[in-house]
Amino acid sequence: MSSIGRGRAVAAAVEASALIVGTNVAGPAAAHAPDFPVEQASVASIRDAIAGGRTTCREVVAASLHRIQAYDDRGPSLQAVLRVNNKALSTAAALDRQYRKHGFAGPLHCVPVLLKDNYDTEDLPTTAGSAALAGAQPPDDAETVARLRDAGAVVIGKSNLHEFAVAGFTASSLGGQTLNPYDPTRTPGGSSGGTGAGVAAGFAVVGTGTDTVNSIRSPASANNLVGLRPTRGLVSRDGIVPVSSTQDAAGPIGRSVADVAAVLQVMAGADPKDSATDVLAGRTLPDYLAALDGEGLGGARIGVVTDFLLEGEQYEPVNTVVEQARADLVAEGATLVDVSLDATASALSTSYDVQRFEYEPLLESNLATTDAPVDTLEEIRASGLPDPSVQPFLTAADETGDGRTSAEYAQRLVGIADLRARLLALMDAQGLDLLFYPMQSRLVEPVAEQAQRDRNGILAALTGFPALTVPGGFSEPTADAPLGVPVGVEFLARPFDEPRLLAAGQDYEEATGHRTLPASTPPL
Repeated sequence: MSSIGRGRAVAAAVEASALIVGTNVAGPAAAHAPDFPVEQASVASIRDAIAGGRTTCREVVAASLHRIQAYDDRGPSLQAVLRVNNKALSTAAALDRQYRKHGFAGPLHCVPVLLKDNYDTEDLPTTAGSAALAGAQPPDDAETVARLRDAGAVVIGKSNLHEFAVAGFTASSLGGQTLNPYDPTRTPGGSSGGTGAGVAAGFAVVGTGTDTVNSIRSPASANNLVGLRPTRGLVSRDGIVPVSSTQDAAGPIGRSVADVAAVLQVMAGADPKDSATDVLAGRTLPDYLAALDGEGLGGARIGVVTDFLLEGEQYEPVNTVVEQARADLVAEGATLVDVSLDATASALSTSYDVQRFEYEPLLESNLATTDAPVDTLEEIRASGLPDPSVQPFLTAADETGDGRTSAEYAQRLVGIADLRARLLALMDAQGLDLLFYPMQSRLVEPVAEQAQRDRNGILAALTGFPALTVPGGFSEPTADAPLGVPVGVEFLARPFDEPRLLAAGQDYEEATGHRTLPASTPPL
């Protein structure tokens, strides 16, 4: 959708909200927004406010829509939202009726959620940000979307992403370039950068992302948020436009560890439509919120991955944040041990990444399930519509075709299995509960660079181990970034050890308090 079309859709939804909550939107949005501070809200605070009679679901949703109107198409013009859900307010009204008659609809009652636009939605197109898929309509919701709706969440809209989720600065032929609300001269990371920018700016309380290499945790790092890549197989990928069956993961992005844990509780679970979730057979999933006891770092033994601490002037801002983070971890009772993988993130990606071998057959299988204007990767390339930044990957994948029978692909899978075994052996030999490192070794890139370098998400992406990125602090303030540029730090745990991972992240979060609203999107 063009920015003009998106703006009209948002305006229509906001005008509808005015009829419901009595808000006059004829003047500037900032002067007439609903009172509920959705930009500061959490899953728990929304529930408490509704239970206490201080707000309604309609007011919460209207507040989200007003912020989109004020800051996505106006103000800093973040371009984080591809399209709003014009049914959001009617859904909110239904939830208010549900609450009056029967109580809360579920654990995410009236939580505004922004969906990355590679998640299928039966009531909204799913385009992966590509003009080549404009208007593509899935027949039903992705499994995770259905779970979120069943839990009472309200889908506010679909967020921009780096087209087809194959690069890291969030530019697409449908949505343009999304900007970072902390420094609008920089990207919001990617590929889930629309979700990251939107959640940071208060367009929604939580959002969804996908992660093939970095793409949940990169936007979390760049936007002062929490992002979780779950253990492979913990969350279904059914109904999500794929990149790699080996490396893809779906997970939540939020403003706090508690919110991310609450969303994971809903998203996690077996799904016969995704065979990766077969690993959950016979496994009882834990209560992820109950794991947040505030003692996640006390007595923990944490390995600091020195391979990801790079030398050079461009790395100094991140290294400074990491040094302070190390001191904070020790102050909270953790023991730190320097460890080496004997490989940089770049070397791991070069040796083991399998995206281009799997992409074409997976994408075309997905296109066959939806009402899309194209059927093949070759047609997408021939259209000339995708953003130039994704053309090299699409070309390589198209030329590779179905690479899953190649000797090189088989060799890479063997290497991935070996990497997984070596990582477990390292953690066991050193008695480590967690690994720790910066999510990105340099600050998130300026928009003009059209690149994203030195990201470290590949370790979790290849091994399938769970990883959690949390706010680590800021670089020095500048005129463009009055708070500084956010820096995310990452914890990695053994498979299915999300309770320990989340507990450690929350302990660090509470001890450091780095989360703050971007200066470019203040309260209305």
